[in-house]
Amino acid sequence: MQPFNYTTAFSRNIGWLTQAEQDRLRNARIAIAGMGGVGGIHLVTLARLGFGKFNIADFDTFDLVNFNRQAGASMHTLGLEKVNVMLEQALDINPELDIRVFQKGVNEQNLDDFLNGVDVYVDGLDFFVFEAREAMYRACERLRVPAVIAAPLGMGAAVVNILPGHMSFEDFFCLKGVSDEEKALRFLLGLSPAMLQRGYLVDPSTVDLASRRGPSTVMACQLCAGVAATEALKILLQRGPVRAAPHGYQFDAYRNKLVHTWRPGGNRNPLQRIGLAIARHQLGLS
Repeated sequence: MQPFNYTTAFSRNIGWLTQAEQDRLRNARIAIAGMGGVGGIHLVTLARLGFGKFNIADFDTFDLVNFNRQAGASMHTLGLEKVNVMLEQALDINPELDIRVFQKGVNEQNLDDFLNGVDVYVDGLDFFVFEAREAMYRACERLRVPAVIAAPLGMGAAVVNILPGHMSFEDFFCLKGVSDEEKALRFLLGLSPAMLQRGYLVDPSTVDLASRRGPSTVMACQLCAGVAATEALKILLQRGPVRAAPHGYQFDAYRNKLVHTWRPGGNRNPLQRIGLAIARHQLGLS
């Protein structure tokens, strides 16, 4: 069997990256919380880009309902811990990876350890996991760790970067002190003010914020992995423009449309408040 060689394995990146930049990726550490819908494909994509160090976290196991979108979900992995399955996949791409595994997920007690030495945090948490997400971004702000959110919506991806020295996660999304249903609504509208995905949702009854349930597609997850990896690369290499909250963007493959958004004040922005009011009414939350 041909032995692994890092330089050869990632040589086709050179041209889009310089050798010095590839070496920088090899020595950078990315943290990804969640190894499910987007987290698993984030890990695989970043590993193929040649990132050499990761901290990964998840406490869940693979189930049949994960088959439509999750990179590690298969008949062979049913019931297995997601973090271990994705660890094996990543090491199969690059056996030299330095990966720290957090098998109990992330919480207030281990966040400092999870983010220790991390260059970029890439959000792979389930959409409805608000307590852990809010704690994560408080820790990222305190430790000055740049963060990338790439959310799978419909058949597209919505991206918001939370960067040190710019608007904080809480200042943008305004989740503190509201119900989980309201948090879900604010997170959704904050990520996608244009709501490009709404126009082709054929069965609105599948969206149930109270039950923490919504439809998903594999296309959205794969698009998220591509844009999240690109944002992480640009942040780390300080190459090219990187928009931070209150700026964001959404690309929808179904509608073949890209929009850049700017919401000064985040969800306190008058346009956002109108959008939230309309969404509450449509979902029967008002």
